[in-house]
Parts: sequence; C-alpha cells; structure tokens
Amino acid sequence: MKVEPVYLVDTHAHLDDERFGADRDEVVERAARSGVKMIVNVGCDIPSSEAAIAFSRCYKGVYAVTGIHPHDAANAPHDAMDRLRDLAEDEAVVAIGEIGLDYHYELSPRDVQRELFIRQLDLARELGLPVVIHDREAHGDVMDILRAHASGPRGAGGVLHCFSGSLEMARECIKMGFYISFGGPLTFSNARRLRELATALPPDKILVETDCPYLAPVPHRGERNEPAFVRFTAEKLAEIRGVPLEEIAELTTTNARLVFPRLSLRRPGPSSGSNG
Repeated sequence: MKVEPVYLVDTHAHLDDERFGADRDEVVERAARSGVKMIVNVGCDIPSSEAAIAFSRCYKGVYAVTGIHPHDAANAPHDAMDRLRDLAEDEAVVAIGEIGLDYHYELSPRDVQRELFIRQLDLARELGLPVVIHDREAHGDVMDILRAHASGPRGAGGVLHCFSGSLEMARECIKMGFYISFGGPLTFSNARRLRELATALPPDKILVETDCPYLAPVPHRGERNEPAFVRFTAEKLAEIRGVPLEEIAELTTTNARLVFPRLSLRRPGPSSGSNG
C-alpha cells in the first residue's frame, strides 16, 4: 500500500542518547523518508545541550534545545546559566529545555529542582526564547512556578512536552502561551484520558513528538523509539479528532514553527553524516 507523503515535525527527541550511537545517520535518514522534515533535539544537561547543537550542524532540519533536566539539577555546574546563555546564541537553538520538575524519581532534591527551574525560566525570559517543560507528578508546583515566572507580557511561552495533566491545567497553560504536545502514550490502549484531552484542545495549540528513544508508539511499543515513529502519533491524533492525517501534519507543523520561531526548513547544512 502506498504511503502518502506528509510533512511532520518531531518536537522532542534525544538523538544524543547512546542507543542511537551505532546508527544515528540511518535514524535521521529514516525520519526524512517518513516525512519528518524537522527534529527538535533536546538537551538534558550541559554536555547533551552541546551535543544537540553539534548534531544541528551535522544534520539538516535538526535543531537544538539547551537546558538542564530536573534529574540533573543537583549536578548543575555553578556557572550553568552563563553557559546556557552562551549556548543559546547559536542559531540552531530554538528554546530553553527541557526544564521543570520530576517528583516520580526525585533524582535531585525537590527544592534544588524548583530553584533551577525558576532560574532557567528567568533566563528564557531574558533571552526571549520559549521553554520546553518536563512535568512528572509535579503538576501543582509546576503551575505555581509557571504562574509566577512564565506568564505575563514578557513570557515567551513554550511547550508542555508529553503532557500528562488535566484539561483544566492544559487550558490554563494555553492562556499563558503554551502548546500541548502528545507523544507515544496517546496510542496506548489505556490512554482514554489523553484521547479525551486531544479531542478537547484547540487545534492551534497541539503538537506531536516522540521523546525518543523512550515511549515508542503502537505498533512499536517496547522498542527503541525514533523520530520516524512520530507519524504513528500523528495518525492516532488524526483518528481521534476525525480529520485526515494531512490536516494534522499541516496543523502541527504550523504550530511548531509558531512556538519555535527560529525553526526554518531553509537553514543550510548537509542532510546527514557524522561530524566526527
């Protein structure tokens, strides 16, 4: 059966992960063949943020997000904000992230997570860049911090990635300038609440992502995820909303370029290849 071409953006990937070490070039090529024209590659600490920028020079259509994940908050260097500020000068950097709170694993103390989250939100406001938010089992504190540090006329908005909150939370975040991103869990059989959310949200505020190599969608659940698989999430989103896949592809691509103004299909660079 012929697969009709669509043009998609994977708004959240981790290409620096060691699970891509042996075939990263092929992963990016498969994404392009599947219609994924842009990949937003997200850092979790200073080294992975630097790697995200390096990959953006190596692969056309790959962009970088630089920041420190809550898991790594306790190990953030003393000059983290200065280093992130310098990294954000690169044209490939489209946002600060992924930043936020994670109260499930608590690999860093909660107070340290909150302090670093606030500092990075303030840096993003200073630079006029959107943010990519990680929120796991910390909805209340995330919302309190966003209300205080990411709303108002100077807030640049951003993305609630792999969203797991309520419809009420999503609506409040949208009012603050945020977009809601759906990943592989939308395709899972037990995702009734996520499907209801995907139906209820305004079409101009939704995105798709992989969060690869994690959370592979059906029919690849349990495998290593990769950017090409974002199509399966987009197909499920189209099914849920009762519209053609092409409409969801066009919609989410437009939304990605709105939330990340630095995205451009015309930025020069080779299509693939290791940077050695």
